Amino acid sequence: MNYKMIAYIIGQIVRVEGVLLLLPLATALIYGENTMAAFLIPSLAAIVIGTLMTLKKPANTSIFARDGFVTVGLSWIILSLIGALPFSISGEIPSYVDAFFETVSGFTTTGATILKSVEGLSQGMYFWRSFTHWIGGMGVLVFVLAILPQADTRSVKLMHVMRAEVPGPKVGKLVSKISRTAQIMYGIYIGLTFLQVIFLLAGGMPFFDSLLNSFATAGTGGFGIWNTSIAYYDSAYVDWVIGVFMLLFGVNFNLYYFILIGHAAEVFRSEELRWYLAIVGGATALIAFDIRGIFGNVADSVRYAFFQVSSIITTTGFTTADFDTWPALSKIILVLLMFCGACAGSTGGGIKVGRMLLLIKTGLREIKYMLHPRAVVSIKVEGKPAEPDTIRSASSYLVVYMMIFIVSLFFIEMIEECDLVTGFTAVAACFNNIGPGLGAVGPSGGFAGFTALSKLILSFNMLAGRLEIFPLLLLFSPSTWRRY
Repeated sequence: MNYKMIAYIIGQIVRVEGVLLLLPLATALIYGENTMAAFLIPSLAAIVIGTLMTLKKPANTSIFARDGFVTVGLSWIILSLIGALPFSISGEIPSYVDAFFETVSGFTTTGATILKSVEGLSQGMYFWRSFTHWIGGMGVLVFVLAILPQADTRSVKLMHVMRAEVPGPKVGKLVSKISRTAQIMYGIYIGLTFLQVIFLLAGGMPFFDSLLNSFATAGTGGFGIWNTSIAYYDSAYVDWVIGVFMLLFGVNFNLYYFILIGHAAEVFRSEELRWYLAIVGGATALIAFDIRGIFGNVADSVRYAFFQVSSIITTTGFTTADFDTWPALSKIILVLLMFCGACAGSTGGGIKVGRMLLLIKTGLREIKYMLHPRAVVSIKVEGKPAEPDTIRSASSYLVVYMMIFIVSLFFIEMIEECDLVTGFTAVAACFNNIGPGLGAVGPSGGFAGFTALSKLILSFNMLAGRLEIFPLLLLFSPSTWRRY
């Protein structure tokens, strides 16, 4: 374990967060609010501490897989601990555990909230709360890789850091240098965010609302700035714009790069994308048919169904209706979409469509082996044979995923003594980075009534879900901390 290099990178992360805290500080200053100290104190502290940690670059800059996982796991915890300070210092979320839960929910792009009324926040806190979604969506470590000078010369080793943070079963470089890859990804991310702001402004949404809703959409986070979420605007135009952009941010960002370099044919050959769009289309059609009696006409049924399907499969969590009151079939479909998630390499959470496809094909192969023991059956992903390590990794992920889910559900039910629907969907919503669930944690509810211990367990679920489990689990393994 290269402790010095891990500390050096974490120092860079802490310093970046300190600088980013200046943006909500500026927002508070513009609106003449008295919350400026709540941002200034943690900002200065983070900048000073981060600078001290990076004064001397280690002689040994080697970063291997284990170091990458540890760096990512520790960074996200530290980011959340620091990011919770403005809420706590300002008193707008008095309990630090609650502030930590809200911040973890923001950075992990979950959107679960302990606030009974979000409309009581100051503008600066509104900005920081939504901005955490945008920071966490693509990953702050990816951002740092885009600006660190050593990323050009250590691309192979820093790839371990990027692979540990970017969601999906497989991450690769778009170009030869990892820093350039990170820059391309963030360029696409910023471009799509800016485009959504323009579309929302064109629909008459105020600039501040357009910016914050775009932050939450881009990160597929779902923190609303009104208690009724996107339903507040009561606009078909807004629903369709945000619904489409949620879907776009759930697509593998590599495909956008192919479009930029003129290789659009690669996009149409993506098996994962085809299944992703097919699932959205099928789920929308089924739910629209199921809720036709609630909204009275086909257009509104399709609009509300598409928005909620897009929101749930991309793990954004925005709502335009209380889907907890919809028929059972619609709720079952939405719960299944919570586990499915979006595409690998996107800002969405969940198990991921690509990984689900791989697991299904693995199961079908086993059935063929049972029928024809001597047959040679290969699993193809995107038209190419899947590597044994990729198949093993997907299977291992599912096993560990189910173990954590079951244990978390057991403790939540034991501590809260809530109904099974509430407990099950609370864990599902946090672990899959969705936000709202059903029952007491549905669109009209929240997590305010949960105990501090349950909130910490669910915070662990949110972090584990965003980092795809293993970077966080490795922190609890004694062998992880041994030196080389």
